[in-house]
Amino acid sequence: MANLTDKVALVTGAGSGIGLELARGLLARGCKVVAGDIRLSDEFARLKQSSEGRLLGAIMDVTSDQQVDAAVAMAKVNFGALDILINNAGLFTTVTRGPFEDLTIAEWEKVFAVNVTGVFRTVTACLPMLKASGHGRIVNITSATVFSAPPNMLHYVATKGALTVMTRSMARELGVDGITVNAVAPGFTLSSGVVRMENDTTAAQIERARNVRAIKRDQMPEDLIGATCFLASEDASFITGQTLVVDGGAVMH
Repeated sequence: MANLTDKVALVTGAGSGIGLELARGLLARGCKVVAGDIRLSDEFARLKQSSEGRLLGAIMDVTSDQQVDAAVAMAKVNFGALDILINNAGLFTTVTRGPFEDLTIAEWEKVFAVNVTGVFRTVTACLPMLKASGHGRIVNITSATVFSAPPNMLHYVATKGALTVMTRSMARELGVDGITVNAVAPGFTLSSGVVRMENDTTAAQIERARNVRAIKRDQMPEDLIGATCFLASEDASFITGQTLVVDGGAVMH
């Protein structure tokens, strides 16, 4: 298990689902965590209560300069530093599915505003503290759809493709500051959002995802903890610009 004792992390989209599980994994490895999200779930509240002051919650919409800056300031005021940024916030369960010619420009721009520009905004806000750390870590949660290219999700796949190449470009620029930038690409994961919206369509998608994997089971949010925490740790200090697919062997590259 990666040792993150006394490191400080900001995790976006951590009020529930995948982000909350990542926050839980960071805490288990000794980290102090600011969890940012547009809303914080009851499950988050329970985790916070048991965290002995090592977990804080920030109302954080990554499309808002003010809310992003406030979350970063929370890390500085309460924990005195920021070593790790996990960019997990993103639109997925709520995006429109269908042929790309039926997408509106408004829908296209909405997904890009969160999944791409939101990451740019958050990284930019965090950079002074990550540079001051001397060993900053950025982990972007992208998607295995970048490699499998499923139909009827062009706006979502395009944003995750953009984030994948942003990871490489940021890694080139920030290496001189001792900051590594990597990505974790999940497969179809049974997050709380997916479970809430489960219907015949999602049930078929869950079965299809399970069938194409080398490991024949559903992917759960906790499956992403090990890879993410590894990339956030000193064990990965000479790894940067890489994308690690965590999907049970559906995509192999």
